[in-house]
Amino acid sequence: MPQADVKTESVGTVVVAGAANLAIAVAKLVAGLISGSAAMLSEAAHSVADTTTEALLYLALRRGARPADVRHPFGYGKESYVWAFLAALFTFVAGAGFAITHGVTTILVHQHSGNYLVAYVVLAVSFAVESVSLARATRQIRAESRRWNTTPRRFLRLTADTTVKAVFLEDSAALIGLLLAAVGLGLSHLTGDELYDGLASIAIGLLLLVVAITLAKANISLLVGRSVPERLRHEIAAELDGLPAVERIDTLLTMQLGPEDMLVAAKVDFRDDATGADIEAAADEAERRLTARYPEIGYVFLDPTPSRPETRNRRTRHIQDEPPR
Repeated sequence: MPQADVKTESVGTVVVAGAANLAIAVAKLVAGLISGSAAMLSEAAHSVADTTTEALLYLALRRGARPADVRHPFGYGKESYVWAFLAALFTFVAGAGFAITHGVTTILVHQHSGNYLVAYVVLAVSFAVESVSLARATRQIRAESRRWNTTPRRFLRLTADTTVKAVFLEDSAALIGLLLAAVGLGLSHLTGDELYDGLASIAIGLLLLVVAITLAKANISLLVGRSVPERLRHEIAAELDGLPAVERIDTLLTMQLGPEDMLVAAKVDFRDDATGADIEAAADEAERRLTARYPEIGYVFLDPTPSRPETRNRRTRHIQDEPPR
């Protein structure tokens, strides 16, 4: 799949999710005001937070896709993670904060809910709309996982495209939140006790809290400068090792510069009989091979000076180790 197509697919996924969340946010708000349900109002706050999040993710895709210039020679890919991180913070503050606070207030005050029927209808319609948005995100994840020859679960965990990851997690949380709201509302309706409605609201807030923390951690890791996945690093090392003039790859460093942009830098020990022309040809061949196999690799740097023995066990690594989890 060409790079431009991947970005267009991500934009489409975000736009569909944003339109769906905006429509159901209004419906949930009206139903929450009519019914007086804390869980329904929390779901309205959830959808408002998700709508704002989608707007920030759309901005992340557009800002991060700008081409490199003199001041930013490696492009603006990391800026997408800044906006995605802000989206996660908004989910944490606006969505989770409101839901938990309103749930606690409902439990303490025990306000009686009004018209339950409107709330049930809106929950059912919202579930159908959110399912459509989640289905689109799931299709993109499956297509991307096939392209990278991995499982959807592993792709979702390791992908540098945090926009599609955010949409998938938020839509999944939205469906779970709707079920929680329905259970809480139904129990309050049957028992006449608003305790269950308040507990459902708190559960929705905690769910949003988990999603926000997960997305924030992913974006912080990428902002700091995360390497490409381990299997991909080994494949890159194998490609470089296969060059005729290369004796061994002494140090290999990689970094995600953006959702669709990677950097590869290596200290290479060339054969003793390799001439300057051989080294130049090897560097050209390395870039040709890597970019042909992985179009996302935008920069390839080979340094024909092996690491000093006294530094090999300190700052440099033949293949970067996975950080502890």
